[in-house]
Amino acid sequence: MTAVIFDLDGVLVDSRAAIGGAMNHALVANGFPARPLAELHRFIGPPLALGFAELTGQPLHSDAVVACVASYRERYAVSSLTETEVFAGIPEAVEALSRDHRLAVATSKAQHLAEPLLAALGLREHFDFVAGPGIDVHVEDKATTIRAALDALDAEPAVMVGDRSFDVVGAHANGLRAIGVTWGIGDRDELAEADSLLDEPAQLPAMVANMLTRP
Repeated sequence: MTAVIFDLDGVLVDSRAAIGGAMNHALVANGFPARPLAELHRFIGPPLALGFAELTGQPLHSDAVVACVASYRERYAVSSLTETEVFAGIPEAVEALSRDHRLAVATSKAQHLAEPLLAALGLREHFDFVAGPGIDVHVEDKATTIRAALDALDAEPAVMVGDRSFDVVGAHANGLRAIGVTWGIGDRDELAEADSLLDEPAQLPAMVANMLTRP
């Protein structure tokens, strides 16, 4: 079987409100000022600790950053289930792809948060595996997460679908072609190293078929 691996935030779902709200909750709860939501969008995708280190000005493994991540996850576990929306066209695209390929999610979101979110949004049934850092992992690079999904799927060839440069770099590190989507957080400049760019979810099945069959 061939395989398709998806990033979660910015590809399958629009999580800007849920993530931004939880990040501000974590900042305020730990004595830091809240930020305008638009300023927080660029932190969607990479590991949380990296964002909180920059926002707080504290070292990556500091107590302050660890505390912010914990506060964020506590809030997000509840708010994400009501403040996250599936992008229009994604359910149809994913269902079509699942008929011909094995599917997985590779997300920087903690796995214990990704699983219930996908279930609540009616998407979990389409995926054979959901890869994400464990609750005790402070920072996991995207290449490692993608490798976990690949190992679980045991299928080839495979392609990665993402909206940030981290997804493209992680895909290439694992020898995969990367499809960059422009309906998420990353723009065309950020996704310049992707092997192909798409503007609409409806284009995914045809593009995946093309990438998995061309030499």
